[in-house]
Amino acid sequence: MEFSKSLTVAAAGLKAQSGRMRIIAENIANADSAPASAGAEPYRRKIPSFTSHMDPETGAKLVEAGRVGRDPSAFRTKFEPGNPAANARGEVQMPNVNALIENMDLREAQRSYEANLNMVTSTRKMLSQTLSILK
Repeated sequence: MEFSKSLTVAAAGLKAQSGRMRIIAENIANADSAPASAGAEPYRRKIPSFTSHMDPETGAKLVEAGRVGRDPSAFRTKFEPGNPAANARGEVQMPNVNALIENMDLREAQRSYEANLNMVTSTRKMLSQTLSILK
């Protein structure tokens, strides 16, 4: 029973961190995308969140991806007078995505994903050793 509980917890963590990495990758991909026209709003950074709930079958507390929020911070401006999205001063609003922060968040999500994957691997090894003892 405890083996299945640990596998359920790790699988939920893997799924949540995978979703987090997907959102971070989307932020990175849109970090330099300018709006299509003057006055249009550029891409706004997405912020993943997590929720937890109790699994009725195993009694384990599981994590899952929650609502995806929007970062309310100000957009960056870039001086590009030839850009069709430029205002009268020649400034273009750019996404509020900081590549350094996104890379740090991605590294953290990868480490959490790896920790959950190691939990699955360890549980499988313990289960295998238990079965070989019982033979």
